[in-house]
Amino acid sequence: MSVAKRQALNRQSREMTEGVARTPNRAMLRAIGFRDEDFHKPIVGLASAGAEVSPCNIHHDELAAVAKEALKGCGCAPLKFNTFVVTDGMAMGHEGMKCSLVSRDVIADTIELVIRGHRMDAIFGIGGCDKTIPGTLMPMGRLNLPSIFVYGGTILPGEYRGRAVDIVSAFEAVGAHSKGLIDEEERYGIECGACPGPGACGGMYTANTMATAAEAMGMSLPGSASIPAVDPRKREDLVSAGEGLMQLIRKSILPRDIMTREAFENAIRVVMAVGGSTNAVLHLLALAREAEVDLEILEFNAFFDSTPILCDMKPAGRFVMSDLDRVVAFPW
Repeated sequence: MSVAKRQALNRQSREMTEGVARTPNRAMLRAIGFRDEDFHKPIVGLASAGAEVSPCNIHHDELAAVAKEALKGCGCAPLKFNTFVVTDGMAMGHEGMKCSLVSRDVIADTIELVIRGHRMDAIFGIGGCDKTIPGTLMPMGRLNLPSIFVYGGTILPGEYRGRAVDIVSAFEAVGAHSKGLIDEEERYGIECGACPGPGACGGMYTANTMATAAEAMGMSLPGSASIPAVDPRKREDLVSAGEGLMQLIRKSILPRDIMTREAFENAIRVVMAVGGSTNAVLHLLALAREAEVDLEILEFNAFFDSTPILCDMKPAGRFVMSDLDRVVAFPW
């Protein structure tokens, strides 16, 4: 590919990397690993919600490392930075819950500031809990640069005395213990077995709901929302997303080209069909505003009235996201 054609892909970052006046800018980029050829590549802001404060996000920086190599292989110049997380599962029951919804908007603002401040050309977002998913999608609609989202993935069920347990089991154990239905040994055993490793809460809570909505809307690759956090296919998902983002950059396909009114309607119906969290209303309205799509809260009832619930998912039902994934990925 000629230099002239490559330069067409760094539509914004060239303001930071081209010309004699940008000598100091390039000098600083060289210090973090840029070489001459990188100044002509599209700079991708790789926003990771990696953090040690929750199982939902503990592995995101590992995922970001895979994504970074994939983006480099596609001809991009990725720059990874971190957002943050306030996880509802740990914030509930004390003052911390006052920080939860606020965190969504601050995450969105954080990504916007980093992307704007460094004139990046595209966004590759990794999120995986209640607020990091909408908080990562919102600046994509706001900035309207080529963007793709990858869900960190759902947690697998744990095990206690031969039966599957999860975070729902832990909540239920509190009530059962307080009523004397289980003893302290069983309560403690459920607590220790409920969350066996990385990934967002397994039921159709807000994280899995919003990941499903993002996929249905077209901001994630097909089939990506149900892949468990520790599944090897998550690496394949990241590589494919890097390739997909490069195609979006080449073709100048922007989030508002994808997040249309029809895409929101599709996402809402899918959320209804899987029995998703009612928090989707809150977050989809915020995302619609960023994408400049006309969507009102009173419209959701009509979608509910005309969409059957097709899945029997926790917390109201029996199954978790990894169960749904087995049906989707391996229907036989």
